[in-house]
Amino acid sequence: MSYLVGRSDETARLLALLHETRESRGGAIVLLGEPGIGKSSLLDQLAKAATGVMVMRATGAEFEMELPYSALHQLCTPVLEHLDALPAPHRTALRIAFGMETGTPDPFLAGAAALGLLVENDRPLLCLIDDAQWLDHASARALAFVARRIAAERVALVFAARESTPTLDQLPRLEVERLSESEARALLVREVHSSLDVRVRDRILSEARGNPLALVELPRTAGLAGMAGGFDLPAPRAAERSFRARLEVLPPKTRLLLTVAAAEPTGDPGLLWPAAKLLDIEDAAADEVPMVEFGTRVRFIHPLARSAVYQAATAADRRRAHGALAQVSDPIADPDRVAWHRALASVGPDEEVAAALTRSATRARARGGEAAAAAFLERAAALTLEPGMRSERMLAAVEAKLSVGDFGVAAELLSTLDSDDPRVDLLRGRISFARFRGGDQPTAHLLRAATRLADQDPAGARECYVDAIEMALLTGGLDAVIEAARTAPRSPEPHTSADVILDGMVALVDEGHQAAAKLLRSSVADDSDGVWTRWPTLGFLLAVELWDRDAMRRIATQVTESGRELGSFHMLPIGLAMLATITAHAGDLGGATAMISEEEAIAEATGAAPLVYPRIHLAGLRGRRAEAEELFAGVGPHMTLSVQYATAVLNNGLADYPAALQAAERAVATGDLGMAGQALPELIEAAMRCHQPETARTALAALADRAGAGGQPWGLGIETYARALVEDDEDAYRQAIALLGSSNVAVATARAHLVYGEWLRRQGRRRDAKAELHHAHEQLSAFGAEAFAARAAAELRGTGEQTRGRSALVSDTLTVQEVHIARLVAEGATSKEVAAKLFLSPRTVDAHLRNIFRKLGITSRRQLRDLPTIR
Repeated sequence: MSYLVGRSDETARLLALLHETRESRGGAIVLLGEPGIGKSSLLDQLAKAATGVMVMRATGAEFEMELPYSALHQLCTPVLEHLDALPAPHRTALRIAFGMETGTPDPFLAGAAALGLLVENDRPLLCLIDDAQWLDHASARALAFVARRIAAERVALVFAARESTPTLDQLPRLEVERLSESEARALLVREVHSSLDVRVRDRILSEARGNPLALVELPRTAGLAGMAGGFDLPAPRAAERSFRARLEVLPPKTRLLLTVAAAEPTGDPGLLWPAAKLLDIEDAAADEVPMVEFGTRVRFIHPLARSAVYQAATAADRRRAHGALAQVSDPIADPDRVAWHRALASVGPDEEVAAALTRSATRARARGGEAAAAAFLERAAALTLEPGMRSERMLAAVEAKLSVGDFGVAAELLSTLDSDDPRVDLLRGRISFARFRGGDQPTAHLLRAATRLADQDPAGARECYVDAIEMALLTGGLDAVIEAARTAPRSPEPHTSADVILDGMVALVDEGHQAAAKLLRSSVADDSDGVWTRWPTLGFLLAVELWDRDAMRRIATQVTESGRELGSFHMLPIGLAMLATITAHAGDLGGATAMISEEEAIAEATGAAPLVYPRIHLAGLRGRRAEAEELFAGVGPHMTLSVQYATAVLNNGLADYPAALQAAERAVATGDLGMAGQALPELIEAAMRCHQPETARTALAALADRAGAGGQPWGLGIETYARALVEDDEDAYRQAIALLGSSNVAVATARAHLVYGEWLRRQGRRRDAKAELHHAHEQLSAFGAEAFAARAAAELRGTGEQTRGRSALVSDTLTVQEVHIARLVAEGATSKEVAAKLFLSPRTVDAHLRNIFRKLGITSRRQLRDLPTIR
């Protein structure tokens, strides 16, 4: 087999991937390079080398309307026979995604199902995806998902793209560079069999600039007598110019036939030839047609050839091509393609076509294709004559572009709309937050929208202010938002949840916790209208501020469930992170670890950054100094508050009270909603141990204000616990234990037993102290709160009592992901079910299980279920 000139390194890398794939060590590579640089040739070469391997291909199309999952369907068609082997939810997800059933596809399940479908094959698989920069958004996301999950599989994915995309950014890449001068000369000699005049050769080399396609194409069209014009063109442009030169000598019918082929991106001869017959050009194929191959599929010799044909056609010919394709496409089976071709065939505004595109957008959304919906709506707006309807469709297009992360295009579309429309300001704020995370003052856009809405829509204005508060909690600037919110119009009757929340937030700043709690308690405790699904960060932090543990769990659960139902890569991790934090403080550190593992699995699968704050809280509670400090040191400044709080917890557990006091004071000084209040009891305990009672009393007053306003057993128990420390009040210790015991805050309850036992020992009541300290030690050991358990053990030794070493916990030896897998298997889940849960393949799960068995010294799933510390 002869290899490509100048591509030895690239060839070696790709062949190594192929070898690893045969050995169940699959992976992915993204080939990046300018058009004509040889990416497609490398894919073809790799396919020829893949003996004994099933090769599957898909290609993105520049002029294709974006149909969700179309490229994934194209790739997976050869293995759809294995669809029935998938678990029912996965099978259904793919059938919906591929249009074989009606419904809304779950993007999580679609990606996991595609992975399952590929690994079900008996032979190794090589998936080649050309022009990946033009993949539909849903397919690109699913394929990137698969690419991150095949390290233990006999599957390889090789993407070829002109430039990287956000979806592919996290995958290994291989830059395909231009040929050196000597390599270019060698290729030219190989391709041009007649002798070249030196000046002509040098001119070709100069113009091609090391681009292989240009080196091959330029001599074919420019002639060997000279190279007129074209200097200073980029090499791809020179190659495209070469294709255009070949078009110029063709008869008009042949050019029109090529235009129809270029306008029909699926390469379906069942559409091309009927369209050609309609245009009376089918006989054009009787002669040799350059640059395209007609067969079971219609395929251009290079993507640049297709682009050159389409761009070289006159606007009238492009419209004729799309018009014919619209007529021959099936309006029942494929109404969206019909609408798209009709749109591209339109000369000017056409409400009938615009309405059809709007219906296509609705169908695309139902299939989970927001990017497709955005494309339909954008084109519909362009074809709409009536100004009001055009604005509505353009606003809908902007919303859709935002939802798929196409922020630049969203901003560009938004610039075409009336800037006096408050909805424009709302969208500008969302775009600003998404693009700049606060650097462009996104709350300013929301506040401007609120001001404009004040007279015509007071209720809408107040919702804008709450939107701005939610955003300010994430980006900063809450004080400025509250200042502006003081001017909000009076809320009309009856008051909505947004009205109550806005008034409560203003009252919190202006009048304090007691006044705010009167307004906010009921909304935080009862959100039957789903208000916190819209403002989850605000809802959760208000529940923390009011020490309402039940509301925290309910809001976190709603966000998690909504994220699962909507397939939201944004919402589900937020809900899981919230739930993990609550679960950890309830004493189920293993359960929290499992939730963190799932959140991190989603982050890894989507290429997003994981939400690290639940890990930070867990590290503080667990109490392993070296492990915690390594984690704390590796996070960014945006996590400073969580780190200071967790550092205070960590050092109170380790009895390093000066360090705990310093960290707690820093956390409290921020005044931030939620976490500043949580740091107060840590500050009080550390201050009392450091003999700073006045500092503790000041903090106690602040804590009492917050806890009293909330009126919840958790907050009242914490405040009573802190008061017992400050005032040496035994009744307060007992009352705190009773209140906390009714609040499902097991770690805080065990800590209350600990400090009560410490107090009893100092009072010389060793027998009573032993009872409290034993209870604290057993509970904290069982939770895995090692530092606090060690503190209890030390106190027990001070009473002359010895403690037994705690049973080893699963988390002592297993990774976060292994803990999660072990727990799922212990609950009876099969490898396929675990794989579906964690977006892994069954073979990867089995590999993890082998590691788990080895680390735990067991050999079977039954033994795993029997381990007392596994759940």
